[in-house]
Amino acid sequence: MREVVFVVTHEPGVNPVADLLADHPAARLRSAACHVTESSLWRVDHAQGPAVVLDSLADMAGARYFTDCLVRDGCAGDWETTVLDRTDSSLVLYSYWERAPDCDSVPHLAREHFGEGVVIDETWRERSQRWRVLAPDGDISPFIEDVRAVADADVTFERVSDPDPAADDALPPEQADALAAAVEAGYYETPRETEAYDLADDLGIPGSTLTYRLRRAEAWLAKEYVDR
Repeated sequence: MREVVFVVTHEPGVNPVADLLADHPAARLRSAACHVTESSLWRVDHAQGPAVVLDSLADMAGARYFTDCLVRDGCAGDWETTVLDRTDSSLVLYSYWERAPDCDSVPHLAREHFGEGVVIDETWRERSQRWRVLAPDGDISPFIEDVRAVADADVTFERVSDPDPAADDALPPEQADALAAAVEAGYYETPRETEAYDLADDLGIPGSTLTYRLRRAEAWLAKEYVDR
């Protein structure tokens, strides 16, 4: 199982949900369930916050409720959204989306790269949309590259994890190569002679991938040292 955690940060005027939540920092929107096929997506969202935010989300649901689409100004796909529950401080929305050819979303990209069996969780505060994807084992680099390429927003990968390499007899080759390159480039000198993003450019890999490999290699070395 692989876990990928990243944040999509929307600029003002791009996404109506982001603009609304940015004006009300106490509000929060979280997916309670999300299911996806090749051509459709359906989800249940739970919103908490002031009544003015919940009213706006309920009104927005009928026209421009695009929490999944990564394309600027939303999608041309057909939406059906229903208010399932409403209290003074919470709102539960059900949405069904028929995907259009020019639309891409995190759930659809995850399904295309990892197949069925993907678990997706999303939490949104202000302009930051935080995604957590649990997927079967495999190379996650193409998925990361596609998210960055499609999203018309700033994307920051916080965490990528896979089975603990300490259970193996040797450090995985890609982590060993990253560690060797970092040492040779002076990354571990004080002060540092290179930064992670410069080293990543030299190696031709995303900065998030290099940082992940170095962290895993460092964890493996620390455990090996203690064990010995």
